[in-house]
Amino acid sequence: MIRIDGSRGEGGGQIVRSALALSMATGQSFTIDNIRAGRKKPGLMRQHLTSVLAAREVCDGKVDGAELGSTAITFHPGEICGGDYHFPIGTAGGTGLVFQTVFPALLLADEPSTVKLEGGTHNGMSPPFEFLRDSFLGAMATIGIEASLEMDRAGFYPAGGGIVRASINPAALDQKIDLTDRGELKQIHGEARIANLPGGIAEREAKTLRAQLDLDEGAIRIRNADALGPGNALLAWIEFEGITEVYCGVGEHGVRAERIAERVAKSVRRHLRSNAVVGPHLADQLLLPMALGSGGRFTMMRPSLHFETNVETVLQFLDTPIRYMEENEGLWLVEVG
Repeated sequence: MIRIDGSRGEGGGQIVRSALALSMATGQSFTIDNIRAGRKKPGLMRQHLTSVLAAREVCDGKVDGAELGSTAITFHPGEICGGDYHFPIGTAGGTGLVFQTVFPALLLADEPSTVKLEGGTHNGMSPPFEFLRDSFLGAMATIGIEASLEMDRAGFYPAGGGIVRASINPAALDQKIDLTDRGELKQIHGEARIANLPGGIAEREAKTLRAQLDLDEGAIRIRNADALGPGNALLAWIEFEGITEVYCGVGEHGVRAERIAERVAKSVRRHLRSNAVVGPHLADQLLLPMALGSGGRFTMMRPSLHFETNVETVLQFLDTPIRYMEENEGLWLVEVG
């Protein structure tokens, strides 16, 4: 039985999600306490609980402590089964977080899977839908993984109600990931997405982002989103020959549209200056499939506490070596296996 202290390191829900994914993939049981102990509301929130219940269903596992607010769970995995799944969160909690939990396991399933997820798609606390579709699954495609994501409806905080559909084919995970050369920059483009709010918000975001990044008039488009409630997201794609990165700013009550655009532009400029292939969110996402498969390497910006905590969680389940070292100022090389 693996024992995990959920308060260590970054101390957030990622520890729970990674532990669930690794437990399903390796067949090892675990118990975790002090879940989200340092958060304003400790314990399992709705999106975390949905991840726990989704993991239990995907592998016909057994779990103790699976309830809202629980600060400890014990999970015993069973056999991973592909098939058709539906996981409604019931709030604006991130659908992407539940996807992260079940994706590595379903790659190891005995048949293809489809997963319908309902909840938030752009909430500021988790990677947006477009990042998972274009950046994460784009990276996975470089090692032959066949998976796709489609969004039927956007889900913003607080209404939620987003609908995302995933299709995942089993994969051997027998290819090494090598993301150490991003290639030439092909283009930077963006989208200001607005739902049930004045269109001027999106127009101001688009104008500011164009100015901040010195982009052509048509580089940032404005799009009305289908959503149950009001919401706004500003997205920027950085397309290189070898990788696509996506950065997102979510509109907040009381925060000016120009400020949202400035934040996104700052993230884009930081990524471009770093010469890193992989951004901070993608670095987190790559660790599990690499450690469970044939490993590989990638370059990233300075590791975050979130990343380092995820490394520690992986090493509690696997003896796969994970090394990360600074090669140049602000550029780090990560090697797995």
